[in-house]
Amino acid sequence: VQRPDTQWNKDLDMKQAFSLGAVPYFQEVARRVGRDTMKYWIDTLHYGNMDLSGPIDSFWLNNTLKVSPDEQLGLMEKLYFDQLPFERRTQDIVSEAMLKEDNTLYKFSYHAGWGTDPASNPIGWLQGWIVENRHVYFFVTLAKSADKGVDMKTIPLKITREILTHMGFFKGEK
Repeated sequence: VQRPDTQWNKDLDMKQAFSLGAVPYFQEVARRVGRDTMKYWIDTLHYGNMDLSGPIDSFWLNNTLKVSPDEQLGLMEKLYFDQLPFERRTQDIVSEAMLKEDNTLYKFSYHAGWGTDPASNPIGWLQGWIVENRHVYFFVTLAKSADKGVDMKTIPLKITREILTHMGFFKGEK
């Protein structure tokens, strides 16, 4: 699928697609995996309400699959500690794709997404972890707005960074 003026209009590997949030890439993956296999893994993970209604290439976009922030937090913890029912290599690839900042003070890993809720209001989320002094702190931020003109691509990261900074992170002292 060609999308004008985006970084999605080129061949991408999974790590690049994940980092860019390249929806068409993952829609194709979902079509290739198929409904039965996708349903098996969603059920195995007990992921959200496990509802894959609608086209297989958009169940996570069409507001049928519902996942709470607490469920997302649990998924992040399992991913970090290699406790998901996937090969360790697969979990490592996803964790590496989530690593956005890596310096001597901290490692900041996250994945963001945005879209609309059932009422077509913009939503954005950010989930991940920060590691300082070998201590990990997990987070999930879900932002919603009644203003349909709000661009949620950057708001959850800004909110999360402000909260973590207020809590004393990003200094290497936690």
